[in-house]
Amino acid sequence: MKQNWINYIHQLQDEICAALEQADGKAVFAEDKWEREGGGGGKTRIIANGNVFEKGGVNTSVVFGDVSDAMRQQLKIEGSTWFACGLSLVLHPFNPFVPTTHANWRYFEVYDTQGNVINSWFGGGADLTPYYLFEEDARHFHGTLKQAMEPFGADLYPKYKKQCDAYFVNKHRGDEMRGIGGVFYDHLVPADTADAERLFAFQQANGNNFVNAYVPIVARRKDIAYTEQQKHWQEIRRGRYVEFNLIHDRGTIFGLKTNGRTESILMSLPPTVRFEYNYQPAPGSEEDKLLQACLHPAQWA
Repeated sequence: MKQNWINYIHQLQDEICAALEQADGKAVFAEDKWEREGGGGGKTRIIANGNVFEKGGVNTSVVFGDVSDAMRQQLKIEGSTWFACGLSLVLHPFNPFVPTTHANWRYFEVYDTQGNVINSWFGGGADLTPYYLFEEDARHFHGTLKQAMEPFGADLYPKYKKQCDAYFVNKHRGDEMRGIGGVFYDHLVPADTADAERLFAFQQANGNNFVNAYVPIVARRKDIAYTEQQKHWQEIRRGRYVEFNLIHDRGTIFGLKTNGRTESILMSLPPTVRFEYNYQPAPGSEEDKLLQACLHPAQWA
């Protein structure tokens, strides 16, 4: 399972990067291979200053080490050693009519002192953070995620959408969502070998689905003309993105707690951002429409 998952994640990284380079039409990914002190390493791939993407990353990591006291306390992990492998991506476009997106798919194992697997689980998801709300895009993104999950159970998309709506929230701002959500799931523990294969296939279906969920939205919106005021609003909303990632995101916390590579972990932060005191969009404006959509989860699919 472990080696098959590593192989899949590296293949998925290649496929997603190729599709995004084609969508951008100018920029290409630069790869930075790194090693982690304590065990493992990764491949950070960054795209920047393209026709579409102002900054983005599609990163893979294969890391392992001893279970530390900090991990036991923060992440509730019991065992002697651990292994984690996953892909994480974030894309920040220039054009405020093209949404930011985030996705990740990961696999984790914990071992006893003899090296036996005593726990394992899958996790992942994908979500969309628009700056202007196009309901057509929201329906496409959510509908594509739902379509990928349905062969594994009709209950999964509604369940994992609800978990996403509850997770990507700036609770310090009165339960304001970071965007319009997607799906989010964690600690999917296989019951046996057959269940592990089923969960692996479920992860593959979701990972393979990402390009279809996001790239058509990019194609629809990337050439729309925008104003300085609309770019200003994008940077205000990017501030909310930064707040969530630095205050609440468990992936960020895990990476920093396990001596992860800081540059790769903080790759998710946008290149330009604004923090203005008590900024409020004009009531009834398109900016206000987006804000209202982030206050209450909607059924898009």
